[in-house]
Amino acid sequence: MIAQTPPMGWNSWDCWGAAVNEDTVRKNAEFMAKNLKPCGWEYVVVDIQWYQPTAQTHDYVPFSSLEMDGYGRLQPAVNRFPSSADGKGFAPLAEYIHSLGLKFGIHIMRGMPRMAAHKRLPILGTDRTCADAADPNSICAWNPDMYGLKCEKEPELSMAWYKSIFSQYASWGVDFVKCDDIAREYPHCQREIEIISESARTCGRDMVLSLSPGPAPLEMAWHLKKYANMWRITDDFWDEWRLLKNMFERAEKWCIHAAPGHWPDADMLPLGALRQCYGKNDSTHFTPDEQKTMMTLWCMMRSPLMAGCDMAQMDDFTLSLLTKGDVLEIEKTSWCAHPLSTTEEEALWVAPRKDGKGYYAAAFNLSDKERTVTIPESALEMTRTRARELWTNTESDALTARLAPHACAVWLCE
Repeated sequence: MIAQTPPMGWNSWDCWGAAVNEDTVRKNAEFMAKNLKPCGWEYVVVDIQWYQPTAQTHDYVPFSSLEMDGYGRLQPAVNRFPSSADGKGFAPLAEYIHSLGLKFGIHIMRGMPRMAAHKRLPILGTDRTCADAADPNSICAWNPDMYGLKCEKEPELSMAWYKSIFSQYASWGVDFVKCDDIAREYPHCQREIEIISESARTCGRDMVLSLSPGPAPLEMAWHLKKYANMWRITDDFWDEWRLLKNMFERAEKWCIHAAPGHWPDADMLPLGALRQCYGKNDSTHFTPDEQKTMMTLWCMMRSPLMAGCDMAQMDDFTLSLLTKGDVLEIEKTSWCAHPLSTTEEEALWVAPRKDGKGYYAAAFNLSDKERTVTIPESALEMTRTRARELWTNTESDALTARLAPHACAVWLCE
């Protein structure tokens, strides 16, 4: 089984949008291998429009010319990814990532390039064309690069298309695929998710399948768990307290669906240097306390962890967050995490350890004022002989803390 614990890695979107290039990917991978790999960070993911030669920011250029092969399959833009020249695709970059002991991932949009349909390019392994499979009425609302497929009317042809691209990804050495414009598109995306899932699982290489963007519909959790390894429970998450506070409600609804092989995804961690395609001086707007709150909530609910910062510019505080092993271990050693209570002012969470040796307890101050937050041990129905607060590494007699606005405390209770 792949993704037995929540995947952990880096994704290029928060810093580089559609404009990421090979040099940036290599530098971030090198930093991860040297500094984060021992803590479990392993995936290096190239986000959207790696096939668009002129991409420069987070903004999309409608109807741009895209790099494709003779079967309509998107290829890395050589001016941005020089090692892909001569039809090599992402294979050289993936090989380099693997040489560092890491895993390589890419972003795709559902469907096929509209250019491939307009040119009536053949679908590999069939006597049909991309125009036969494309649905011109199914277009992403925020990026018009692609047409959706006629998955209900032409399921075999749609399967042939997806198998053709996933076989190429396998030949490149891809370990992770983030498929976009699909997680919140029920009901019309349901069959397409099933076809994508089968294509990924039969391509000859283990690949984590991640579905975006959210919010995915809660009532389809059964389907998402069956066909994906992770799926977004929110739209793009950025460094605003309002969005972080709202995540507590989403986490409460989705936490019961986190289990080996399938993980509700609270989205990327907007820490450190961000939005670098607009300027080198931008960094997270979260306070240090808010950053700890985000890390703690993501770990307690067992969300995948995808850092969004430019690691080449990582400061000591951000590095301390991403290498706080005791907190990161919550993702791997706990199960059945859930909130004890949530109000406008505070949230209390508990997560038993899988080995039966204690539990984790977290207290969050959601208010704008300093206040004391206490977890009533009578509500836990679990005993302990000691408690250690993980961020400060201090022993505690009671599960109580005086917390600054938007701050948290998390204890390991044994």
